[in-house]
Amino acid sequence: MRFLTTSLALVAFVTMTAFTGKKCITVTSYAFTNNGYIPVKYTCLGQSASPPLAFGNIPPAARSLAIVVDDPDYSYTCKADPPKTKGKRKSKKPVNTPMVQKDSCFVDWVIWNIDTGSFIPENFKNYNEGLNGLKQPGYTGVCPSAGLHHYHFKVYALDIKLNLSKNCSKAELEKLMDGHIVGWGEIVGVFDKNYR
Repeated sequence: MRFLTTSLALVAFVTMTAFTGKKCITVTSYAFTNNGYIPVKYTCLGQSASPPLAFGNIPPAARSLAIVVDDPDYSYTCKADPPKTKGKRKSKKPVNTPMVQKDSCFVDWVIWNIDTGSFIPENFKNYNEGLNGLKQPGYTGVCPSAGLHHYHFKVYALDIKLNLSKNCSKAELEKLMDGHIVGWGEIVGVFDKNYR
């Protein structure tokens, strides 16, 4: 039993490492510190501009960078599909369908094929930007529904340049990056509409 558990843990580790690569890139911003407050300028209450980011320790094998910004504190609920009734007879009683969590991340930015330089300025634009959580291309200013939210600015170094549609999602980007990540890093910023 112990061998099986160890084997499964090893497979999970190898699979995760194959996708994420090594966490070696340093990501900083002159606009906020790691786990610090994101200035209003970069939020939905300000200019909704993307913040400036600086990168260090990019692996030599990197041919391009990709960035995903998401909010794991975000969640929304939707009605589950009502249970199917057996036979032709339908119950006249209303079905009380439970609320189920549909997603736990709001995507603020999906961008790829960034040059492997050490800096991108604020309000950075690129032809290769996918759809954010509002189903629009480009960056959308962080905008928590309520309370303090943590925004993860994840930077991936890839050994290729990607060929993706501008209508691609975070999931599609992650699928194409799989097996091509040679390093990654992140900075986390926080924001709360009530405490700025």
